[in-house]
Amino acid sequence: MRSTDVHTHLAPLLSEAVEGVRHGDDDRLVVDGHAVGAPGLYDAGRLVAQMHRHGVDQAWVSAPPPFFRPGLEPEQAHRWVRALDAGLQDRVAGHAQLRRLTYLPLDHPGVALEMVEDAEGNVGWAGSAGGGSLELDAPGLAPVWDAIERRGLPLLLHPGESPDPRLGRHYLANLLGNPVETGLAVAELVLGGVLTRRPDLRVVLVHCGGVVPSLVGRWARGVATDRPGIAPGTEDPAVVVRRLWTDCLAHAPEVVDLARVTFGDDHLLLGSDYPFPMGVDDPFETVAHLSPSLRQRIAGNAEALLLTAKDPA
Repeated sequence: MRSTDVHTHLAPLLSEAVEGVRHGDDDRLVVDGHAVGAPGLYDAGRLVAQMHRHGVDQAWVSAPPPFFRPGLEPEQAHRWVRALDAGLQDRVAGHAQLRRLTYLPLDHPGVALEMVEDAEGNVGWAGSAGGGSLELDAPGLAPVWDAIERRGLPLLLHPGESPDPRLGRHYLANLLGNPVETGLAVAELVLGGVLTRRPDLRVVLVHCGGVVPSLVGRWARGVATDRPGIAPGTEDPAVVVRRLWTDCLAHAPEVVDLARVTFGDDHLLLGSDYPFPMGVDDPFETVAHLSPSLRQRIAGNAEALLLTAKDPA
């Protein structure tokens, strides 16, 4: 199996700015008044060179959270996500090692469903975990989950910016908010029955599953003791989460080991978070404490995930 980094980011290539987005003086895109930039975010060649240095054969590429733009009106969101997907396709053009993930605006289920049905040539989808999205077990999203399951391609959930104003200090919107938003999204998928009703829905997490590995036992206890608000017959969360995949982008080997117990070795993936400082240059670094055979197995799990995806209906 070829090695795959499932968690990399590039900015779209836009020849003309769309509403709320313009080109800044330094060639960075200015999104809703904020310049979006990190070294390498606008350079697909740099990503490919970094992959080559560290023995990574291919990468899934998604737009980073500043391009999610929750809160747009439906027509604005429709125009934006189509420009974003076309721009990301243009950004990776000419680099066979890079495969794009089409962004789905989960705050607008109708637009998201249209993107699932219309997008071509992508390796899967990306959506916001928490942030400005709807609750992921909201009835309005059911057609989106059904369509993704039919297509058989994976959905990568990346945390959006936490709406909690207390996280404005100490860089906590990232250090704490990101893993918590992933945990909130997974709790909705698990306790809301989304994954139970759709056993073939393929969902990929980032940041080593956020807080999920440390909380799933607590969720299971809540189900086992029929806590208020938990629907009767809810499936054991410890069983359900093993249907999820996650990258290994933790910053301590013990967290990766806990993710192995939580998700299983076959559901662990490489992820670098290129090109952001909270990521790593070499995605193999986060699994360096594991055996060589297991490292190689994890490196190939993403390709195995795609090869076992069922054909679209």
